[in-house]
Amino acid sequence: QVQLVESGGGSVQPGGSLRLSCAASISTLRPNRMGWYRQAPGKERELVAAVTSDGPADYADFAKGRFVISRDYAKNTVSLQMNSLSPEDTAVYYCYARVVLVRVFDYWGQGTQVTVAP
Repeated sequence: QVQLVESGGGSVQPGGSLRLSCAASISTLRPNRMGWYRQAPGKERELVAAVTSDGPADYADFAKGRFVISRDYAKNTVSLQMNSLSPEDTAVYYCYARVVLVRVFDYWGQGTQVTVAP
């Protein structure tokens, strides 16, 4: 079982920045993919950004140019630097990890609230 522990959510004014971090509680395996999704009230969960091991990062269109995802493979962590935040970015942000062995295992963090408001 993999646990994902998130930190860094909170409230910020429009135009501000936040950094989210997530640590995966596994030491012997490296997730094949880690990233962030978000879910706003009344909307479906959507990809924000994710990175496959040793591969390029994938960004949602709304995240390009504003958000930067980074992974620390040694520590099994993933971070999301969010800049130029707008009220439309208000959502619960979920850390995600995929481990591929014989089967595919997807894991989710508990979610962290990001609120962007004046």
